[in-house]
Amino acid sequence: MHGTPAITALRASAYRIPTDVPEADGTFQWSATTLVVVEIKAGGKTGLGYTYSDASIVHLIEGHFRERVVGADPFGPGHISAQLWYSVRNMGRSGLAATAISAIDCAVWDLKAKLLEISLSTLLGTLRDQVPVYGSGGFTSYSDRQLQEQLGRWVYENGCRWVKMKIGRDSARDTQRVSSARAVIGNAGLFIDANGAHTVRSAIAFTSQVADQGIGWFEEPVSSDDLDGLRRIREAIGAAGFVMEVAAGEYAYTPDDFRQFLERGAVDVLQADLTRCGGITGFLHAAALCEAFHIDLSAHCAPALHLPVCCAAPRLRHLEWFHDHVRIESMLFDGAPQAKGGVLIPDLTRPGNGLEFKHADACRYAF
Repeated sequence: MHGTPAITALRASAYRIPTDVPEADGTFQWSATTLVVVEIKAGGKTGLGYTYSDASIVHLIEGHFRERVVGADPFGPGHISAQLWYSVRNMGRSGLAATAISAIDCAVWDLKAKLLEISLSTLLGTLRDQVPVYGSGGFTSYSDRQLQEQLGRWVYENGCRWVKMKIGRDSARDTQRVSSARAVIGNAGLFIDANGAHTVRSAIAFTSQVADQGIGWFEEPVSSDDLDGLRRIREAIGAAGFVMEVAAGEYAYTPDDFRQFLERGAVDVLQADLTRCGGITGFLHAAALCEAFHIDLSAHCAPALHLPVCCAAPRLRHLEWFHDHVRIESMLFDGAPQAKGGVLIPDLTRPGNGLEFKHADACRYAF
């Protein structure tokens, strides 16, 4: 390994991909998703990483971070990650800087596996050979027919054991929408996600309104910044005797963020997103904390990129099969996995993360 060449090049590019129809959740609405791709070269191989962020991080990656990546040892992703985090001390670690670091870290891990000519799943070590997924979408902008068609397809065509829908725009309508979802999915698990739209009181009231629908978890009922509020909702749900968990963590960026969720008793299930929390290195940190606190972990979005590390993470419950990202990854990445029987299975014959970016197909979406 000592003869392995150093990293010789880093490239970042951004793409804006329109949604198939306008989408909304409890607090936001959108018509496009921005994908930022990072490619890193060494030894004739190219490592691939990406994040769903803002196009402005291209300048951050190719400017601020380039000199800290080019020339580094591709077999030391942990060292590279640490240097990148140190370098943003004065600009702030969370938000855009974290998403940029995440994409770079994923690319370095992919490059390392490709230089070794093995799959990333094999490199990371597998605790499981397949990863359960839950279908996710059910946007508040959907009609009841659109909601039922999407959720039903995940259950009956993809074999998903759970599905998730957005709520938070209108509690009265949300109660009816939850009933419509339950009517079509039968006994499959049903999750709801408010994206922080509720107050503590309104969230607790809403759990009573849908208690008869068998909700498996209530994701981000209030803002993830309100850890005490999340804990109070958890306690109220428990006191009422409802079998409903509270989930959050998708906006955690550092191990300290994840530790706060766990120490404050804010969640029953912790979510982590490697496109935000420092890539594979950061996701493994989150998984280790979950192991220490005896709390299950669920991976948030970007299913193709998460798959290898989800095979390795202890206490991993499932991976989010998010409509927007599944669509983008299927369009723009050769090797993107498909959900069958409610699971994803890594292709161990493909080196690295198993993905190749389709530059020609992506160019029409380039910024």
